[in-house]
Amino acid sequence: MDFSFTEEQTLLRGSVSQYLQRHYAFETRQAVVRSAAGWSPEVWRGLGELGLHALPFPEEVGGLGGSIVDVVAVGELFGAHLLVEPYVASVVLAGAALAAVPEHADAARPLRRIVAGEAIGAFAHEEGPGTPDPASIATRAERTSDGHVLTGEKKLVLHGADADVLVVSARLSGEPGDPDGLALFVVDPAAAGIAVTPFVTVDGRRAAHLRFDGVALGPGALLAADAHDVIRKVLDRAVVALAAEAVGAMGELLRRTAEYASTREQFGVPIGTFQAVAHRLADMKIAYVKARSTLLYTTALAEAGRAEPHDIAVLKAQVGRLGRVIGESAIQTHGGVGMTDELPIGHLHKRILAIDAMFGTADHHLRTVGAGRPAPQLASRAG
Repeated sequence: MDFSFTEEQTLLRGSVSQYLQRHYAFETRQAVVRSAAGWSPEVWRGLGELGLHALPFPEEVGGLGGSIVDVVAVGELFGAHLLVEPYVASVVLAGAALAAVPEHADAARPLRRIVAGEAIGAFAHEEGPGTPDPASIATRAERTSDGHVLTGEKKLVLHGADADVLVVSARLSGEPGDPDGLALFVVDPAAAGIAVTPFVTVDGRRAAHLRFDGVALGPGALLAADAHDVIRKVLDRAVVALAAEAVGAMGELLRRTAEYASTREQFGVPIGTFQAVAHRLADMKIAYVKARSTLLYTTALAEAGRAEPHDIAVLKAQVGRLGRVIGESAIQTHGGVGMTDELPIGHLHKRILAIDAMFGTADHHLRTVGAGRPAPQLASRAG
C-alpha cells in the first residue's frame, strides 16, 4: 500500500499552496472572517480556477475524476491556512451526496452547478451533538399525493444561510435509532416553511440552524430512499476530509511553535533549549506524526474501498485526541500571546476543536472502537 502522493498530487499541492500564500495570508483571512459574508467569493473563484470545485467528481458531470486522496492532499493545506470558504459544505458534503445517486435525473443538475462553482451546496444532517450515526435522524418526511412534506430541525448546517442547494437527510419511517426508513432529499432553500438562523462558529465559519415546518417537496426531490448506507458513505468521506484539515492545522501549530521556541529568549537563551519546552516540542512532533500516519493509512484504505467503520472511528478519535494535545501545548509554549486574536495559534486550535465536535467527538469514536472489538478470552486452566 503506497502512502505517498503521486507526482500530479504533489504538483496540485504546490499550486494550491502558492495560491494561498499569495492570496490568503492570516491577516487577509481575518478580514474575510470579519466581512459581512464571512468568506471570500474571490478566493472561491480562485479555488475553482485551480480545479478544486470539480476535483472529486466524475467527468460525466464536469468533474476531474479525482479521489479521496486528492481531497486529502489539498485538505491539509486548507487546514494550515484556516480556509473559511465553503469547500467542506459544498464539495465534500452536499456535492458528494448528490454524486452518490448518479441514477437520479434531478441530482445531476444541481451537482453540475456546484462543480462549475455556480452554486453553493449545504448538507443538512446534524440534529444534535455531532449526529455521527445516520440512524439517529428524527426529521420526518411524510408522503403525500404530490411528493413529501418535510418537518424537523437541523443543527450546525455549514453555510446553511448561503446555500443555493440543500441536501437534507430525513426519515420516511421508523423511529430514531432505526437504520431503515432513511432518505435524502434535494431542497430549494427558498421554499416556504424553512426558517434559517445563521451564526458564526467558534472557529470563524458561517453556519445556520434550519427548521422545516411542513415544507412541501415535489416528487423529484427524493434523491434516495433506504439511504442509510449512502449517508454513511458521505459522512465517512467527510470525516477523512475534515481529518486532513485538522492534521494540516496541527502541522502549522508545530511549525509555528518550534519557530517561536527557537527565537523567543529568556535569560539570554532561546526557550527551546529549556528541557521542559524541548520535551513538549518532542511530544507535539510525535503526536503530529501519529495523527498524520493514521490519516494517510485510512485515506489509502478508503481509496482502495477497504475502509471499515472501525477505521473511520480510529481516525476521528486519533485526530481529535492528538489535535487537542498539540493545540494546548502550542498555547502553553507561546504563553498568553497564544490566546490572542492577533496570532493564528488560538485560531488553529479552535479549528481542531470544531472538527472534533463534528460527526462525533473523539470520545464517541473511542467508545465505538471499544464496542467494535470483542473482549479477549482468558485461557482456562485445568486443575
